[in-house]
Amino acid sequence: MFHALEARRAWRENEQLSPHFWVLVSILGDLVMAVLAAYAAFWLRFHTIIREFGNFDVMSFRQYGGHMALGSLSLVLALGWQGIYHKNVLLRSRWVSSKIAKGVLLWTAGFLAITLALKLEPSISRVYVMLNGATALLLLLGWRAVFISFLQAPGRIEALQQRTLFVGWNAEAVALWKTMKRDQTGSFDIMGWVRTGSAEDGSPVDEVVPCLGDLHEVEHLVTTHAVDMIVVADLHGPREQMISLANLCEREMIQFKVIPSYFRVFVSGLTLETIAGTPVLGVTRLPLDDTLNVMTKRMVDVIGATVGLVLSAPIIALFSALVWLESRGSVFYHQRRWGFNGVPFNIIKIRSMKLNAEAAKGAQWCVKDDPRRLKVGTFMRKWNIDELPQFWNVLKGEMSLVGPRPERPELIAGFKHQIPHYNARHHSKPGMTGWAQVNGLRGDTDLGERIQCDLWYLENWSLWLDFQIMMLTFFKRDNAY
Repeated sequence: MFHALEARRAWRENEQLSPHFWVLVSILGDLVMAVLAAYAAFWLRFHTIIREFGNFDVMSFRQYGGHMALGSLSLVLALGWQGIYHKNVLLRSRWVSSKIAKGVLLWTAGFLAITLALKLEPSISRVYVMLNGATALLLLLGWRAVFISFLQAPGRIEALQQRTLFVGWNAEAVALWKTMKRDQTGSFDIMGWVRTGSAEDGSPVDEVVPCLGDLHEVEHLVTTHAVDMIVVADLHGPREQMISLANLCEREMIQFKVIPSYFRVFVSGLTLETIAGTPVLGVTRLPLDDTLNVMTKRMVDVIGATVGLVLSAPIIALFSALVWLESRGSVFYHQRRWGFNGVPFNIIKIRSMKLNAEAAKGAQWCVKDDPRRLKVGTFMRKWNIDELPQFWNVLKGEMSLVGPRPERPELIAGFKHQIPHYNARHHSKPGMTGWAQVNGLRGDTDLGERIQCDLWYLENWSLWLDFQIMMLTFFKRDNAY
């Protein structure tokens, strides 16, 4: 019988080139783009109208060749530091693109600082470095889009997909499976799952993902199905069999993953630490527990809210006038919401509904084609214009530009008892926009999924993630009723 490793190789006989070859191609392609970006930046800086800016004399290609070579090489090293040169992430286009953007941004700042500090000759032009960063970002993203499309062709994608087998099938397995399904690049190929024999195994059962057998059949299954990765979703199986499974994965060079189902919240903060020589797995602090992160986020909020209020003032005035013309009365609407640590505050919105819209049935979520909306209110809610006055809430410190959306106390009174981890979302200030919103989870949508998005945001917070969510807000308007 073939070993599992040999079976995977046999499965990919149709693809003559190994995944490591495509990683090498990606590195060389990025290097070529980095060199082209350096040359383009040099030409733009010294051979176009941009040369009029600053006191730099026109440089020859030979004079700047050293800077260009150093910059190109260091840029590829910066991208490698972001972890994009691995066969398991080649197909993850969105993740790779975000890492490229982050890498280029860090490289631009770092390269400029280092070259100025070292006082290299000839002197480095700040404009050149900025142009180099901008052109590198455009060229790298463009090349990667073409490269990933090439890799997704039949006959190549099979060699790069991670063929996955689940051990146990429960709510956590279903959640991970749905996440893998949403991966439009097809990085994962789900083979099925095996029973562990525990009480919760197979609940809920999903017929789309086939059950391939029992735990003791795994050794045969990893061979016949050329499995690359095993994900243990149910840790309640026999201890001896779990140890054997881990040993099998090590022996056959199969990735061994465990869903930490004992930790129902903030699982990405799990780390292994040593206490008196004994390894202990536990949840560390969240990113927004760090004082420096909180101060940085607040600084961005103040700057962003100030700019936002100034730029949106004419828009607020225009739509306030349209609301008043359609429905005489107050154009601003104050609503009680839960804030940071569950402290309530009054959120400000441009009124998008008729006066006393909740007088008859009380508080309720807005639904599609809601008859309570004003004509101008429909447009405002679709484009989030009614939310613009909340820049004032951000300036006051009651909200942030990005965070879990605040809910109304009367609508969520029982949620902390009905929905696991609901109150954990109040660990940060509520936001004008959030990760759940850009994923279409707003209004009368699945609260369980919305909470999972909010918790994921809290666990994975970074300024870069905040900027991504802000940009996506302009393009993602699903369920904006």
